[in-house]
Amino acid sequence: MLSSLFKRRPAPRHSVWHDSMQVSQWLGFTATELPELPELSRAPLLDPTRAFDVCHVGLVLRAVLGVQLLLALGMALVARDAGQWLTLTASGTVVTLFAVLSWLLAVCAARRLWPRLAEPVQWLALMSLGALSAALGFSLYNLTSEEPASAWRWASIAASGASGAAVLLAWLKLREHSQRPADALAQLVELQSRIRPHFLFNTLNSAIALVQIDPARAEGVLEDLAELFRVALADSSASVTLAEEVELARRYLAIEQIRFGKRLRVEWQLDPAADNARLPPLLLQPLVENAVRHGVEPNDDGGELQVSTARRGAEVEIRIVNTVGAPARIAGHGLALRNVRQRLRLMHDVAARFDLESTDTRFSLRLVLPL
Repeated sequence: MLSSLFKRRPAPRHSVWHDSMQVSQWLGFTATELPELPELSRAPLLDPTRAFDVCHVGLVLRAVLGVQLLLALGMALVARDAGQWLTLTASGTVVTLFAVLSWLLAVCAARRLWPRLAEPVQWLALMSLGALSAALGFSLYNLTSEEPASAWRWASIAASGASGAAVLLAWLKLREHSQRPADALAQLVELQSRIRPHFLFNTLNSAIALVQIDPARAEGVLEDLAELFRVALADSSASVTLAEEVELARRYLAIEQIRFGKRLRVEWQLDPAADNARLPPLLLQPLVENAVRHGVEPNDDGGELQVSTARRGAEVEIRIVNTVGAPARIAGHGLALRNVRQRLRLMHDVAARFDLESTDTRFSLRLVLPL
């Protein structure tokens, strides 16, 4: 009986406007009085209140290695031989390493302060901080020296620190601006908002069939679909909690469960301690959709899907594992996986990891996020 309800029905001879008005009246509101849906606890993906970000591990590593490379090149210009170059570089490393790390730590600790300052004041403050950091680093090195340093030496060290801070600040500002080009942001919005049309039609057909045999369940399907589209059309520059993403994935799988029935077997292993980790919105839904499309849909016996979360110290691990049988009817292009990598890199830089593992029977992906 249920399968017969999925057959194509002739379209009634009513105008689209008339049909939409009937649907609006049936739902209990007019087209101009749409019900308000609750907002998710969103936070900026890239915080607009900050001018730049130095709190990523990957950025700290790049800054330290860049400064050390410049130091090594500078010492190579004045050294007579390789031995003197190693000695000068080792001595300079004591000063530069302490100066760069202390400057980055101070800038990160006061990251909410810098955007409030005018641009000239911001440069002056951070260059002065660079001079102070270099002077402190030189003080540490000077403890092992038998002769006190001259005023000229101190002034040159402070000037070098201010200049290095200016170079780092210029790089940080350039990096921050380069992460937000209009074409890249438009691409992310388009990727995030993509929901396959045939999934929409399958869901609506399921709801139409259920209206006659299980109205309450049909209402639940439509509510889940509305929530999916609300998130898909929301601001792509925001971040959400892992708990909200898991709830959205549950709604998507609940819709697919109507279509696949016992063929779709889902297992959840969720750690409540991981719920507060933040990630870009609509990140898990494309991943579980891929698992259903490639691991369940092509197989007559269906397949298994496991979704697990776990907190491991200061990190959160997310695993999505699905069985693999017959090949998918439509070959994938890896768009969803590339999208996930790009958006994770945009939000967490190298602090987030995304790993894939494939065997003859299982496909597994693993995401690691900072908490």
